[in-house]
Amino acid sequence: MQPQLSPIGRRLASAPPKLFSVYAITAAFSAYFCMYAFRKPFTAGSFEETALGGVDYKTVLVISQVLGYTLSKFVGIKVISEMPASRRAPMILTLIGVAHASLLLFALVPPPWNFPLLFLNGLPLGMVFGLVLSHLEGRQLTEALAAGLCASFIVSSGVVKSVGRWLVTDLGASEYWMPFLTGAIFIPPLLLAVWMLRQIPPPSRSDIALRADRPPMTRSDRVAFFRRHAAGLSILFAVYVLITVIRSIRDDFAVEIWAGMGASGKPFIFAQTELIVMFGVVLATGSAIMIRDNRLAFLTAIGATLTGLALVAFSTFAFQNGSLRPLPFMVLTGLGLYIPYVAFHTTLFERLIAVFREKSNIGFLMYLADATGYLGYIGVMLYRRFGDKTPDHLNLFVGTAFTLSLAAFTLMLVAFFYFRRQMADAPAAPRRAAAAPGFNPPTRSGT
Repeated sequence: MQPQLSPIGRRLASAPPKLFSVYAITAAFSAYFCMYAFRKPFTAGSFEETALGGVDYKTVLVISQVLGYTLSKFVGIKVISEMPASRRAPMILTLIGVAHASLLLFALVPPPWNFPLLFLNGLPLGMVFGLVLSHLEGRQLTEALAAGLCASFIVSSGVVKSVGRWLVTDLGASEYWMPFLTGAIFIPPLLLAVWMLRQIPPPSRSDIALRADRPPMTRSDRVAFFRRHAAGLSILFAVYVLITVIRSIRDDFAVEIWAGMGASGKPFIFAQTELIVMFGVVLATGSAIMIRDNRLAFLTAIGATLTGLALVAFSTFAFQNGSLRPLPFMVLTGLGLYIPYVAFHTTLFERLIAVFREKSNIGFLMYLADATGYLGYIGVMLYRRFGDKTPDHLNLFVGTAFTLSLAAFTLMLVAFFYFRRQMADAPAAPRRAAAAPGFNPPTRSGT
């Protein structure tokens, strides 16, 4: 059945690819960028005056929010994979509204009894990415669109931390009120961005021909898909866990890592480094749309992941030996981490589905990966506080980045040979289709 499109949606359905891409990337980037203003600003605080059970309070807050965020990822395996297109935008606003209300209560409840409110803050936010990405998947331009979306979580974390530090250091806001105030600043652009998302039309016939249909999945669909590819997916998820752990330490404890390198007191250093990383990563991952063959694109994404992981290991080793200064160290580790991290979001799962042409969607695979990734990060944080209690976040990041990047590199080599053999028997997709994302009514339901 032909979906009902708004006037803007009808214009977008017949728009040239460049115009469609600019609109879709702007909407998705802006929506997810604004979400970070409700999730990450608290990490710009130090909360040094408070502790709980002998553990510094910031670590308690990080673990509390990540627990909620991780649980949200497990819930999202079902919710996101089954979500009809018409309910995505309203659900985004509902989830972020709940998260913002939790930040208000976090400011009102005295510490240390307010840490459970960051659990409630993370609980809804973990599903926002899947809802935004669902507007972009299954298209000939998906890699470019998803790379634009992923640019938001590269740069937004640094920007909102800079805004948070500005509220505290320049305007005198309390560290406990700062997260709520940061979120309030971003409410108007969030509303506009979500409205823009609602106007994006579904994939066209030519999109479906090249990338396969992406209908909502039932539980039996999810079980069947995972069983058919269990070995390969397990390797990919293990790599994703290791990347998530390194990236999360770098992101959540950026203030402490920079302080350990002697660069504290510079609130906009976070935005500076992440802007450089963003442009490099978007260029590297978005260019995958130039590869029309799904098998080649998938294997090329594995190659990009291997390159990124090698860059992390090299730059960490160089920094340890004093041959790399703090700014290039953070930029290079950022590039090395985010190229593979974004490749999972833009190309690996997108082209995996396109190769095998089985009933699936990115939401299902990404939420399986995210759930296991954040669960691994929680394990590291708990060990960090109750096993190895060394308070040096810089050494934690350097040691973790070097060791885990080498482990992930080895696993990704195994994945390369596994999937190269498995894809030899996959059905061939059409190699030619209209390049424009113009809307032609889909012939199957669920799109």
